[in-house]
Amino acid sequence: MAVDKDKLQEAAPIARFHKIVLGWDYYGLLTELTKNEKKNKKKNKGEIDDGLGMGKVKDTYKDVDDYISTYEPLLFEEVKAQIIQSKDENQLLNPKRNLVVACTEVDGFHLATLTYEKSDMDDKEAISQNDLLLLLKPNHQDKEELPTVYAFALVESRQASSFRIRMYLAGEAKNLKTDAVETCPRLLNIKSLVTSSIEGERFFVTRKICSLSTIAREYVALWSIGSLPFKDIILGAAEKNIDSEGQAWKISRPLEEFIKDNLNESQQNAIQAGLSRKPFILIQGPPGTGKTQTILGLLSAILHATPARVHSSSGSQNIKLRQKLTVQEKFHHWQLASPWLSGSNPREEIMPVNGDDGFFPTTGNELKPEVVNSSRKYRVRVLVCAPSNSALDEIVLRVLNSGVRDESDRSYNPKIVRIGLKAHHSVQAVSMDDMVERKKGSMGGSKDRDGGADRFRAEILEEAVIVFSTLSFSGSPLFSKYNRGFDVVIIDEAAQAVEPAILVPLTNGCKQVFLIGDPVQLPATVISPIAAKFGYGMSLFERFQRAGYPVTMLKMQYRMHPEIRSFPSREFYSESLEDGPNIKEQTKRSWHDYRCFGPFCFFDLHEAKESEDSGSKSNDAEVEFVMLLYNKLVSKYPELKSSHQFAIISPYAAQVNLLKERFKSTFGVQSEKVVDITTVDGCQGREKDVAIFSCVRASEKGAIGFLADFRRMNVGITRAKSSILVVGSASTLRKGDEHWNNLVESAEKRNSLFKVSKPYASFFSDENLESMAIKKESSMEEVQNDELDNDPGSYNFGDADQAQGDDNDYGDGDGEADMGDGGDD
Repeated sequence: MAVDKDKLQEAAPIARFHKIVLGWDYYGLLTELTKNEKKNKKKNKGEIDDGLGMGKVKDTYKDVDDYISTYEPLLFEEVKAQIIQSKDENQLLNPKRNLVVACTEVDGFHLATLTYEKSDMDDKEAISQNDLLLLLKPNHQDKEELPTVYAFALVESRQASSFRIRMYLAGEAKNLKTDAVETCPRLLNIKSLVTSSIEGERFFVTRKICSLSTIAREYVALWSIGSLPFKDIILGAAEKNIDSEGQAWKISRPLEEFIKDNLNESQQNAIQAGLSRKPFILIQGPPGTGKTQTILGLLSAILHATPARVHSSSGSQNIKLRQKLTVQEKFHHWQLASPWLSGSNPREEIMPVNGDDGFFPTTGNELKPEVVNSSRKYRVRVLVCAPSNSALDEIVLRVLNSGVRDESDRSYNPKIVRIGLKAHHSVQAVSMDDMVERKKGSMGGSKDRDGGADRFRAEILEEAVIVFSTLSFSGSPLFSKYNRGFDVVIIDEAAQAVEPAILVPLTNGCKQVFLIGDPVQLPATVISPIAAKFGYGMSLFERFQRAGYPVTMLKMQYRMHPEIRSFPSREFYSESLEDGPNIKEQTKRSWHDYRCFGPFCFFDLHEAKESEDSGSKSNDAEVEFVMLLYNKLVSKYPELKSSHQFAIISPYAAQVNLLKERFKSTFGVQSEKVVDITTVDGCQGREKDVAIFSCVRASEKGAIGFLADFRRMNVGITRAKSSILVVGSASTLRKGDEHWNNLVESAEKRNSLFKVSKPYASFFSDENLESMAIKKESSMEEVQNDELDNDPGSYNFGDADQAQGDDNDYGDGDGEADMGDGGDD
């Protein structure tokens, strides 16, 4: 599908977006979904339907037309999927009755004002700006018949007792052609009703579908590709002929020494790449390699670098010493640069999640505030983004905790602001809303509250040297209204975002972009199976890497026991991961005295069978074994009874739910109090001491579905610091995927694969555990001789004729009583 040349010049791409989406037939989309599902079932896995008129995402593009014509139809498929998904999330069960009090037509759109009913005004599920609504006639009661009068509407604004909507009632834009819409009766009927002068006919039922804020911003960013910085680099995924040597920047000797002493070689290489001033810098951060600490080092270097040409052998000639301040002036600057001093200190709060820590010692210098009127000549402004609020707040908190280093290698707090919604309480003090409220308070309030707030936002943005925002919120009006652009954009978790999302912060303008992430961990979430098949989930980072763009990889890991690191390093990182100093000793644990609780184990439940519930898979036998395994570990080692220490991970939501239910019924306590039971997608970025991974899939066919995504496997097995215990069907996994076959083989070669038969409780009997104790090598050899099957390196415990011992129930009684306490450790 080609993009018309005149559309590339379209002044307002958002108008095109609205015309296409608001003209869609909601019930037609549901019917289309059913047809596509039936069609896909007949197709082979991964086969692409050429009849859809779409092109697959490519590594490089010849021009802007080629780029937009590839991504636009895929983005609209994702919009359809988001709309349809809302049907399964029960968002349509709470209809509202609204009265149309005004309606005008502007540029082909109908803009109507509707009133709230009193009961809806304080509803927590009340509509917000950019929500997509479905309008229906209120008298349609027959659920068997489809309504004949309905249309989509977009919420443009909301007041105390009313809200304004935008509708496109001219017709439906077939094949994304907004210049050739087809009229339809349902839209004409809506049009006659909303413009009717008979007030009684102007009542409508509105149903909230979903929010279009994020994907609308991505669409606008997509259409802005022609005016983005480094357009040619983005299209071609290749470095241009840029004299980076002539543009290179350098840092002072003290700061250079600090980075050399406190960051490893690969981290230093990443910072040097940034100082080269190349427009795009890609940094790959495998699990546990200190990615966040590298970002802190980058910030220190970027904020205090100067052009190489102004340096001499004795150092930079342009760096001036700060003027000596009086006590009163120092106190004043503390208050300006550290606004949280008047409230709670976010550095004393709990971190959002326990995440990707790397070895990064500091010199212990006391943090100083940034001097607002700094004499620094080169003051760089930085925008730091991440796909999610939690990932963003992780970085914000680390900057608050650690600060950055200045030219003289002193720690200080740079002036920062966190923009957007849902800020974690630990970083609330530097959120825009909180800072605005404090400014209002310091001014004794303002008669013109809205005008005052606008002025304060502008001031805060002007003063901030680092602005933090999610990718989506960086496209909000706040940025376009008040911001004067950025020198550097740093995007963390860049491999977890679709390409149009990465473009959003670039529309603010910048001179350099850092993409930091890991393409072999979880990709972006794409709801539409059609868009996913055509490659819409590929990140800009991955596309650049596939096209051969240079990537700097962080290679030294500080998280995992070497036996855990071994497999992912070989399978996903070309054997390039190295262990940090003393990591083996730091991750050695007392439960390693038993082979079945070692750093890396695979438990082969060859009799287990999978089942399906509401489209998700579960495996009851694995649940039973996991519960026994967990209980035995925490009974013998109570320090593990903490959700901060222990995780049970599964790729399937049904298995996670079943584990949570079984946990409560068995131990009488909510799982989140003592163990983190989560999906793979829910645990990326976290680390635990011990993790059990339940694979679920177990069938004779060997099909393992999306478990075959190697990125999901990589994330699941790299969460653990000391022990990763994988539970699954070896035969199924061998047949289903090459990576899983390699993992099973790796377990065999390391004598870490255990074949387990029912009853599973006998596997954890005192007799069997003692036979697996490393201190009893002679006993281990006897077990091998008696019970080793044809697979080398495998152990077979728990045969049906074996005595079950005293451990038929979950543990020895003491463990169960402890679990009932329900307290957090």
